[in-house]
Amino acid sequence: MQGNRSRWRFSWQWLVRAAGLAAAVTTLAVGADEGVKIRLGTIAPKGSTYHRALQEMGEKWKHAEGAAATFTVFTDGTQGGEADMVRRMRVGQLNAALVSVVGLMEIDRSVTALQYMPMLFRDWSEVDYARDKLHASLEARLLDKGFVVLFWGDAGWARFFSKDAAIRPTDFKKEKMFAWSGDNDQVDLMKTLGYNPVPLETADILPGLQTGLITAVPCAAYYALAGQVDAAAKHMLDLKWVPVVGAAVITKKAWDQLSAAGRDQLKVAADAAGVKIRTRARQEDQEAVDAMKKRGLIVHEPTPEIEAEWRKLAEDAYPKIRGTMVPADTFDLVRGAVAEYRKQNGK
Repeated sequence: MQGNRSRWRFSWQWLVRAAGLAAAVTTLAVGADEGVKIRLGTIAPKGSTYHRALQEMGEKWKHAEGAAATFTVFTDGTQGGEADMVRRMRVGQLNAALVSVVGLMEIDRSVTALQYMPMLFRDWSEVDYARDKLHASLEARLLDKGFVVLFWGDAGWARFFSKDAAIRPTDFKKEKMFAWSGDNDQVDLMKTLGYNPVPLETADILPGLQTGLITAVPCAAYYALAGQVDAAAKHMLDLKWVPVVGAAVITKKAWDQLSAAGRDQLKVAADAAGVKIRTRARQEDQEAVDAMKKRGLIVHEPTPEIEAEWRKLAEDAYPKIRGTMVPADTFDLVRGAVAEYRKQNGK
């Protein structure tokens, strides 16, 4: 039983912090008579798409780095949470990570534009277009902070799960909403909009739902399925609130320690891992909803009128988000990219 509790604790860390994309860390050491050793940990569950893609990336890298190189993946958050892992990378205890925006913003807040602008993106084509437009500038900012981006990934759409039926924005004002502990800007914004945020660590989400400490949580469907959130919160509003996105990064110091052949192959392998993760995660998003419906999840489809209410809430929040949760320049760039895409495609 202790093992099961520990496993679900780590599953919940993965579930929401990525809402869940996802976090991974590696440590690399080069000894006088040893090859490069990469120890990679992730909040992703063992056997998940993310875990398998990272393993494949590591195998391809080892082939180029040399016979003595080793690549080990530690799953289920055994290396810590996202913020902890970023801190460890900075002091040299760890050197790489696959993290969601929650972790990336510990490096540079510009990345929040991809996830902290609710109801901006209507589908994945818009997310991809905006990310393609911005990735060079975002990667340059991260590089300035000492991190090299290996690939970008995502983990589905964050939807609202609740213990009781909640459909309109006003319905959620009576709920006790999960908020990430330590994200004071998010808590302040929710309060300003009239909501009741309850800051918690991600490991406390499931027990929080079970005890009533919280009654609603935004969550990606795949991770809700894995963590059995639907057993405690049987209602889901099928509204694409925000995409759950992230990136794999490695410290510049560790990157420079790899051989030239190793760097080239790691980048190629990382590109393939990113494509696999993005493609499969988007499929799993809807598959997870269908699976939860079979075990009793009640899905509420918003009418155009209700969806308009949510869009108004989001747009009313944008002036409060711009310049606080999201840097003003990247906020404007992302909105401009989405508008450009819609104009080009007649939307």
